[in-house]
Amino acid sequence: MADFQQTVNAHVRLARRDDVPHILALIEQLADFEQLRDMCVATEAKLEATIFKQEPFQGPTVLILELSTATSAGHSVDPLASETLANGKSKSFVDILRDSYGIVHTIELRSIIKDAHASTFRSVGNRTVAGFVLFFPNYSTFLAKPGFYIEDLYVRECFRGSGFGTLLLKSVARLAVELDYGRVEWCVLDWNSKAIKFYEGIGAKLHPEWRICRLTGKSLDVCGA
Repeated sequence: MADFQQTVNAHVRLARRDDVPHILALIEQLADFEQLRDMCVATEAKLEATIFKQEPFQGPTVLILELSTATSAGHSVDPLASETLANGKSKSFVDILRDSYGIVHTIELRSIIKDAHASTFRSVGNRTVAGFVLFFPNYSTFLAKPGFYIEDLYVRECFRGSGFGTLLLKSVARLAVELDYGRVEWCVLDWNSKAIKFYEGIGAKLHPEWRICRLTGKSLDVCGA
């Protein structure tokens, strides 16, 4: 058990290979939340072989959200401070995400957060993994620009309601802007009213007239034969 009180540092950074056990644990929690655990066959070996096969932003890319106490990070809590090089030139957002500290935000918590699984999600530098977002590039023919598709965005239950999901989503959006991409899109379950309200609140437009079509398993094998 670990408690997070008052002020925390929220780090958003690119995932490394040693993050795979935490990524899998988060995916399994997400599958439980979405009531789709029977469909989840991911393993650490499969994730490591596929997520890191291509360079970040060229294929599946994961951003990790970590938390540390405001006095333990050993790094500036100012999100702009890490964006300047020693020569005074600005670092790109991509470069910041590649840093082990990532982009750092100071978050004022509304109440004490008790993390019963802190030991399971302990990370380097005495930080705690609180969530992740996995996305990959797609393309819009109408815009004639690439974009990002968010496959999964998940914040552990005890950390919800403090703005951490917004940090992850805004990080993907900022990447899209910096790379001159045309859009960021994702799907949401129709029963997840809290998520729908959250997405609409940040300006996302829902398109209920569109339906997901998917080939997988035997259907994919038959169609691809």
